[in-house]
Amino acid sequence: MKVLVTDPIADAGLDVLRDAGHEVETGYELEGEALLEAVSDAHGLIVRSGTEVTDEVLAAADELVIVGRAGIGVDNIDIDAATDEGVIVANAPEGNVRAAAEHTVAMTFAAARSIPQAHIRLKNGEWAKSDYLGTELNGKTLGVVGLGRVGQEVAKKLDSLGMDIVAFDPYISEERADRLGAELVDFEPCLERADFLTIHTPLTPETEGMIGADELDLLEGDYIVNVGRGGIIQEDALAAKVEDGTVAGAALDVFAEEPLSADSPLLEHDDIIVTPHLGASTEAAQENVATSTAEQINAAIAGEPVANALNAPSIDESAFPRVEPYISLAETAGKVAAQLLEGRIEDVEVVYEGEIADEDVEFVTASALKGVFEPLEWQVNAVNAPQIAEDRGVDVTESKTRQAEDFQSLISVTVSNDDDEVSVDGTLFAGDDPRIVRIDGYRVDAIPHGRMVITRNTDEPGVIGLIGSVMGDHDVNIAGMFNARETIGGEALTVYNVDSEVPADAKAELEDDERVIGVSDITLNGQN
Repeated sequence: MKVLVTDPIADAGLDVLRDAGHEVETGYELEGEALLEAVSDAHGLIVRSGTEVTDEVLAAADELVIVGRAGIGVDNIDIDAATDEGVIVANAPEGNVRAAAEHTVAMTFAAARSIPQAHIRLKNGEWAKSDYLGTELNGKTLGVVGLGRVGQEVAKKLDSLGMDIVAFDPYISEERADRLGAELVDFEPCLERADFLTIHTPLTPETEGMIGADELDLLEGDYIVNVGRGGIIQEDALAAKVEDGTVAGAALDVFAEEPLSADSPLLEHDDIIVTPHLGASTEAAQENVATSTAEQINAAIAGEPVANALNAPSIDESAFPRVEPYISLAETAGKVAAQLLEGRIEDVEVVYEGEIADEDVEFVTASALKGVFEPLEWQVNAVNAPQIAEDRGVDVTESKTRQAEDFQSLISVTVSNDDDEVSVDGTLFAGDDPRIVRIDGYRVDAIPHGRMVITRNTDEPGVIGLIGSVMGDHDVNIAGMFNARETIGGEALTVYNVDSEVPADAKAELEDDERVIGVSDITLNGQN
């Protein structure tokens, strides 16, 4: 079988492929028509960040079984198109964790002690000893934004050096954070309490530009370090805040646009240390990601399970037609429940009632977890969602009962923490028509599609009219409405299908009315 490698990887990875009997073809300068021709008869494709695996590339690769990303990020791979073409996409998330964590620690020390600045001046003949008064890390507070694999490794390393750790991550449990020696806090307190702030969150629409001028003001006199993903920090704002002395210094390895432009304001300030995306650039990391990727290529071509597949279902082929309609239903229920819960998620429970309880539902449960974690994890899917839950210390329980009240089959997804829980129940009408039929015990008949607004309010005349009027005033069209209540005059819950996002001003206007208890804007089906 032919494996095409279009970005350089360590020789150890190429040896793994050749030892398995594959023909390995390297083409590190391929693009355009040359890339399309080279991939046309390839069974495996290995890339790093240099090759764009577009829908055109995938459509040209009739024999392609798997695309392996020798690293973590898959921004350059069209995963949806790969799924449509039946091509597995896999990455190597573990290979460079240690390297990225160590570079974060190195950049933290470099910022604290002005190491690069002093080095350059000494090389230029200046003995500038009195110009640099460093900051010790011992006894200081480290703020960690994103307590995933790399964030956890950084927290462990700097905790051992005497730092106090606070972390913002709404998708990790208190118990898991405690084991890491970290105190979970909200986003703004994390910035306010940090003497040094490190960034490890993925780049998603929610996190892009999340640290701007207002957030940097909370870091007055402090330092910020980013060896995660570019685009999280608003770079112009950071340069301005370092220039005016609000932020003491910064150390960045990743940028919104790479290579970094020569006229970037980040290059104008001595107190901003920059490196050219070196986080994973160690010999061990490069060898690890190369061999891991090669092993996954071998497994996929041999028809075996792929350890880090991002889009490949794992279910018995004969059972898949019976289970398939419930996969998106479970994901939607998880997504709605997660967006309704206030605070971090510590537990997820998936309950199957009726005929669906007779099936192998492991993949359905994984799909429910995908919905739960999708607002945070930019590459989550039904394959890696269970691992994400384990990594974040979220307890997952699954139960079945053959008895189903009112429905042939019912799936219930409950997310909870110590303070609150939210349950969302879904079923299929006529075998393939999904419905949300209960939210926290309120009986509804809601079509889960596009955008939904869920309101809680007192059950009294005029409230629904108010909600409709406010949405109309803000040009939000209501496509459907489903109402339920506890008792006459008690609390009511209403689900609205809407055609566009509800502006923040509209939500605020509704919530200012004492009859409206809460307004939640729910996004489904990938809409922004």
